[in-house]
Amino acid sequence: MVDITGHLAFGLLFAVPAWFRWTDRASVAFIALAAVAALLPDIDLWLVRLFPAEVHHHGVTHTVVFVTVASLVGAAIVTGLFRRRIDEWIGHRRFDASRVFRFSFVAFLTGGLSHVFADVLSAPDISTPIEPFWPFFELPWTVDLVWYNAAWINSGFFAVMVLGHVVLAYLLTPVDRRDRLVPI
Repeated sequence: MVDITGHLAFGLLFAVPAWFRWTDRASVAFIALAAVAALLPDIDLWLVRLFPAEVHHHGVTHTVVFVTVASLVGAAIVTGLFRRRIDEWIGHRRFDASRVFRFSFVAFLTGGLSHVFADVLSAPDISTPIEPFWPFFELPWTVDLVWYNAAWINSGFFAVMVLGHVVLAYLLTPVDRRDRLVPI
């Protein structure tokens, strides 16, 4: 079921609550970080080329432990790069370094867990089973809801999620702040 567009769609789905927590650019920033993080567990597709004997798809990078550690690292990088500019871009004076870290950590965690969840729904078709709770629980967890590479489902789900975010942005952002949705 899940290719790149499917993982982006799941990241967007898991990021929907951002519209109910923040307005305008803060929501957009959270959603962007979650969407990027939704692709992160598939880094094993690149690592397997460098370490073919040690790495396999749906291995350690598709676990809650990896997603949590990667989210901590990602949050530290985002905080280091943007903590001085985030207030002026987002427009919230309350975003000090610790809040930027927590904000970006939750965004990365949201996106990464969306990827793991999506693969739990579709992994057994043509790929190895996923063990999301390794090393604590080593049995595979799968639901096998839809075929792994169903392009029409992935593209359709992505289109629905983009449209859903546009509608939520329009409905939940006050009229006088809608111009702030665009990061210019």
